[in-house]
Amino acid sequence: MKKRVLILFLLTFSVLGAEAQLNINHYIRVGRTRISIGNYTGAIEYFNIVIKFRPYLPEAYFYRGVAKHQLEDFRGAILDYNKAIEMKPFYPQAYMNRGMAYHNLGEYEKAIEDYDRGLEFDPDNESLYNNRGIAKLALKDVESAIEDYNKSLEINPQSTHALMNRSNAHIVKGEVENAIRDLNQVIIIRPHYAAAYLNRGLARFEMDDFASALRDYDQAIKLESDNSQAFNNRGIVKHKLGDYEGAIMDYDMALKLDPEMASAYFNRAMAREVLGRPGFDDDYRIAAQLNPQFDLESRRLDAEQLAQNQQNQQSQQNQQNQSQQNTSSGQATAQQNTTSANTSQQNSSQQNNTPSQDDTKQDDESQGRRRQRVNLVIEDSRDLPTEEEVDDGRVQNRNIVIDLQPVFIVSAFEKNAVDYERAQYYNLAIDELNQKNNYNPLLTISNKPVEDYQEIFENFVLYFNARLDINESSHNYLNRGIFYSLTGDYNDALEDLNRSIETDEKQAIAYFSRANTRYKMLEQIELLVHAPEEVSVPVGSTVPESSDENLIDLPEYQKIQDDYQALLYLKPNFFFGYYNRAYIKLRLKEYKSAIEDLNKAIELEPEFAEAYFNRGLTKIFLNDIEGGALDLSRAGELGIHGAYNIIKRYCN
Repeated sequence: MKKRVLILFLLTFSVLGAEAQLNINHYIRVGRTRISIGNYTGAIEYFNIVIKFRPYLPEAYFYRGVAKHQLEDFRGAILDYNKAIEMKPFYPQAYMNRGMAYHNLGEYEKAIEDYDRGLEFDPDNESLYNNRGIAKLALKDVESAIEDYNKSLEINPQSTHALMNRSNAHIVKGEVENAIRDLNQVIIIRPHYAAAYLNRGLARFEMDDFASALRDYDQAIKLESDNSQAFNNRGIVKHKLGDYEGAIMDYDMALKLDPEMASAYFNRAMAREVLGRPGFDDDYRIAAQLNPQFDLESRRLDAEQLAQNQQNQQSQQNQQNQSQQNTSSGQATAQQNTTSANTSQQNSSQQNNTPSQDDTKQDDESQGRRRQRVNLVIEDSRDLPTEEEVDDGRVQNRNIVIDLQPVFIVSAFEKNAVDYERAQYYNLAIDELNQKNNYNPLLTISNKPVEDYQEIFENFVLYFNARLDINESSHNYLNRGIFYSLTGDYNDALEDLNRSIETDEKQAIAYFSRANTRYKMLEQIELLVHAPEEVSVPVGSTVPESSDENLIDLPEYQKIQDDYQALLYLKPNFFFGYYNRAYIKLRLKEYKSAIEDLNKAIELEPEFAEAYFNRGLTKIFLNDIEGGALDLSRAGELGIHGAYNIIKRYCN
């Protein structure tokens, strides 16, 4: 009988193990499917689950790295590829992908090392040769790059990527005809490949074969009607052929597809100026704003400054020659007189600040001549590695406002407290409060907005009014204070929280709630005194830095920090306290001290996404781009998807 029970137990265990294995395989399959359809953040969520339960599977790290790679989180991808390679050193695909990530970060030597390593394990991998060629071309090692493309084509003569990239190398060498031969071959293999026609149009344009270039751009647009580069470049061909009307129409279309294409504004300005149409000055101005290389006025000023510097240097040299040489005095005097005459003319022009009509006319004419000397600007796509473009709605391309993740507060367990896309944080102190409340109401920690739940919170205030009539305990004052604060009644909230602490000095959550309430009060006061402004760590130039004028009452901020300090004395593992205190320190521009608090919060809760996010922003502000990018990568991995947008904009 015992033997039968043992056998039955073993069979049951085996079935459970098989089911667990099946579930893990299911998560891997779903994760890979999400990558294939472009849902990269969703794929990361699934691979996180696999890694949590099977941390020794290299494929889980590899595919999570692929998802991060597609989100342009290259540093985060490299960390995952590292882990996959550590577990599986003979993983050529991981070496190739890590090499590509290094390439995206501009670390071409490291990329080549990875491609070399991958080729040791897979010497017939055409993609490794092709990618190594791209890295070598980036390092201007053109001949060696062509050798790699040739090797890739020996393995697969139909490799359009290798042919496209070899054509780029030929262009760099000035071998335009060879480049066209490669592109012809690409078009034979893939007759509907718009990029091949676009690149061949560029090559033919460089050979002044405008008619053929025009046909190629027509075909590229026919195959890919949303290709702004093709419209811009076709406009240039029409411009060259004197069809300014047609050129402007193409530039208009290019700008409709890509409103930030500086070259299209510049080219349209030139065409409009030739036709005498209004608006060309605005186009020149916008082009200069988008790309300083198109700022003609700056070029003029730079040229004048250079000429003046050269003139001054010549004058100094002449004076030195005069003092050092006693011969050729007549020549030296003549040169010196010339310099003096130029200087006096300059001083005269500076004194006369109002230009005459003749001067204005001459300036306009000279500016027109300068513009004529500036070539039309081609949008060149040939230096880009040729990969398939996927319209996947990647989150890193979305336009977001960059703000710190807000403070956490005690709230009720309603929809606002739940983020179904990410795991919630468990906290023992809150659980103890819920036990005393008999789970009615059910409290939680949240940093989500609460405005939509005011009626519910007001009902809880009434509920604790009744409970306080029966028992004026620290616990009941704490609860009513929490709900007063949630409804925006901060004065009554502070009064209740003070009573809670007076009744029981060890009521830790009362200190936490009082600190949060005091901050919310200050926030409201500052909104009344100043224009609305987010509390943010300034990153780049898009987020304004909070000025000291916005800090209404520094002693009040000290009271907030004192409350967090009292909380952490009573509950040293309450990681939300460190996080919130760091937020206040960032408000006071105490960045390094804030990072120390965020470090502690992450130490206590290694999956604290908001702490990684805020620490990442702070590090970037302190010019630790690498550290900031890795923190934001971790925040994105844990579910704050806006982190990928910041990585792309400020870290790559």
